[in-house]
Amino acid sequence: QVQLVESGGGLVQAGGSLRLSCQASGRTFSSYYMGWFRQAPGKEREFVAVIKWSSGTSYYADSVKGRFTISRDNAKNTVYLQMNSLKPEDTAVYYCASSPRVSTLWVVLMRANEYDYWGQGTQVTVSS
Repeated sequence: QVQLVESGGGLVQAGGSLRLSCQASGRTFSSYYMGWFRQAPGKEREFVAVIKWSSGTSYYADSVKGRFTISRDNAKNTVYLQMNSLKPEDTAVYYCASSPRVSTLWVVLMRANEYDYWGQGTQVTVSS
């Protein structure tokens, strides 16, 4: 049974930093992609970043490029999202997700329906 458990959310002032973690279990994740999405109240779920577990290569939404960094620790089966220079518009529930694709275009992985397992989400609130 695949499980994804996020942690690390919280309240931070604008300009601050947070690091989210996603502990994964139940699948050989080294073959797949892991993504981060976010959803603000009243808005659709939005792509944030994705990483190919085997190579560590990554891709970001334009809105977070240069501020957020996705990484993984193979030994811990954990994916991280380091978020710097946070803005009030980054406020959302952040979700990690696992895609069963083994090779595809980055633009495909921006779609939420390409992911088959999701975590429960962690709240990030950025105050102005």
